[in-house]
Amino acid sequence: MTDMATERHALAERLAKGGVLVTPEWRQAVEAVPRELFLHPGVFLPEHGGKWRPVTAVGTDPAEWAQLAYSDRTLTTQLDGHLTADQVGDPVTGLPTSSSTTPLTVVDMIEKLDVDDGHRVLEIGTGTGYSTALMCHRLGEDNVATVEVDPEVAQRADAALEAAGFSTWTVTGDGLLGYPRNAPYDRVIATCAVRRIPYAWVRQTKPGGIILSTVGSWPYGTGLAKVTVDEDGNAHGSIVGESSFMQARAQAVVPVSGDLSARTAYADTVRETKVRPNLLDEWMPAFLAQLAAPGAHLVRASTSDGRPLLYLFDPDRESFAEFTGSGDSWTVRQGGPVTLWDRIENALVAWHAAGSPAIDSAQLTITPESHVFWIDGHPELHWEHRLG
Repeated sequence: MTDMATERHALAERLAKGGVLVTPEWRQAVEAVPRELFLHPGVFLPEHGGKWRPVTAVGTDPAEWAQLAYSDRTLTTQLDGHLTADQVGDPVTGLPTSSSTTPLTVVDMIEKLDVDDGHRVLEIGTGTGYSTALMCHRLGEDNVATVEVDPEVAQRADAALEAAGFSTWTVTGDGLLGYPRNAPYDRVIATCAVRRIPYAWVRQTKPGGIILSTVGSWPYGTGLAKVTVDEDGNAHGSIVGESSFMQARAQAVVPVSGDLSARTAYADTVRETKVRPNLLDEWMPAFLAQLAAPGAHLVRASTSDGRPLLYLFDPDRESFAEFTGSGDSWTVRQGGPVTLWDRIENALVAWHAAGSPAIDSAQLTITPESHVFWIDGHPELHWEHRLG
């Protein structure tokens, strides 16, 4: 019989050696909370061709299941907002909508939360409930409130938490609204990405309290924001590293589809680019693009003969940028009221001139009226996103 306690100890050792698991109290939580309970009824593993192979504990060798449960990987637990691994027998296609995030990311985030005994925490995005259980073990279940938008996901998380010995319950609702009933909180942590940190979270956090959340709307190029709330109801902090999570359901990006040639039929300007647009494949340039043009989506397509195409679209503002070329030679056609590539290109040129600083150089202030991002010492790297 597989000894899950040994697997948990091995996981804690790996995380500690990697410099992620530092605090003794969090190590005790990692070694005590059984991650396998939070993978019920099963997971989907990626396969070639964009398919997902269902794997459940029932019918899987216990040693293989234990290895999977304590692997350093994110495990998809739901597709398309409803499908779980116990409902299918063969590989399927679908879009991941819930997952058990890799323990490395989970532990790294909760360590960055800087909790202390007696702190009250609000978690946005319960998911499987594994991170909830770690916080319940560390702080006590009465000090942890967790909100999940999907009723079925919330129900499974509740069952897993009970099985793990925590008599807490998951609030089903829109986490972007927080959970005022238990406010104020010492800490707020989001296990989903948001376009911007909702001011509702700031309102529900005590002065001196910390909010930790992934910000951005692309599947990559997003940053982990850590801000502290002041006495005036504002929040100040910085991007403390790269981070990638599923988008909050209410802010999920609708893929641009349909006739792309119709969307790009009328260009207002055509010119050579100053920097190559495929630079947006890199994390920091993608992060800057989301600051410079918050409504823009990067879209890849191909012609009938297989040639790659690259676009930027802002559907809400009926604006686009279409790129043709290769290597360092590119042409951009732009149309609509917002010159998307001009904004992004200016940011990339300024970033290069500043010495290409890393993502943790970005600062952030949140007020009731706006979000302001900047990089110190470079006034051209400054963006204000007004609310409303």
